Amino acid sequence: MFWVVQAGAVAATAILYWTLRSTKGEIQPQARTTVEDRFPGLLLILMIVLLILASFIPEKPAITNGLICVVLFAVGLLRDLARGGGLKRTWKTVLDIDFFTLFLLMGLFVVVGGLTQAGVIERFAAFIARTGQGNVFVVYTMIVWMSVLISAFVDNIPYVATMLPVVGGVASIMSVEPNLLYFGLLCGATLGGNLTPIGASANITGIGLLRKEGYEVSAGQFMRLGIPFTLAAVTTGYILVWLLWS
Repeated sequence: MFWVVQAGAVAATAILYWTLRSTKGEIQPQARTTVEDRFPGLLLILMIVLLILASFIPEKPAITNGLICVVLFAVGLLRDLARGGGLKRTWKTVLDIDFFTLFLLMGLFVVVGGLTQAGVIERFAAFIARTGQGNVFVVYTMIVWMSVLISAFVDNIPYVATMLPVVGGVASIMSVEPNLLYFGLLCGATLGGNLTPIGASANITGIGLLRKEGYEVSAGQFMRLGIPFTLAAVTTGYILVWLLWS
């Protein structure tokens, strides 16, 4: 899978270079920011370590990851108060949070949760299995490209979680090894999120950060680069996964 990712990255980079070839301008280097306090960096490292460790806990509560982040955030605020930062400075830290992106992500997950509970994703998966009619290549192709389409508008985490048992069931019915279909699912769902601004949490966060700096990125501007980038990466992965695992 490593070589599939690398090949997709090379193809996508070539597409971006071709798309942006006429864009020219001078790069203005910014002055380096002096690090005055290393404690926030240590909290960030601790958060990453704890989130990794939490992923190995079987049957953990659903709020575990969120609780880790909130507790460490509270630790940072309390330390700031203890150092004499004052309530005004602490309140300014809270206001610096990108609430627009947070609420947008909250709304997105609510929509995704509703679609999952309503069975829309499962019915779509059943449609894929039924339409393939026992042809491995057709089923593989449908899984990849329909995953791209769905992940452009639905967060890929619940989609992949829903599709994994379905893909395994399809492979069992067809009496084939599931690796090909699993990697096809990963290829389409992971890269398909680059198609639209709402296809991945990272896209929403990045656009939110740009908005805070005064740069507005419309859906059309994003997709002008996102569509060719995604098609190049997915097509490369689609071909290589088939050649490697079929």
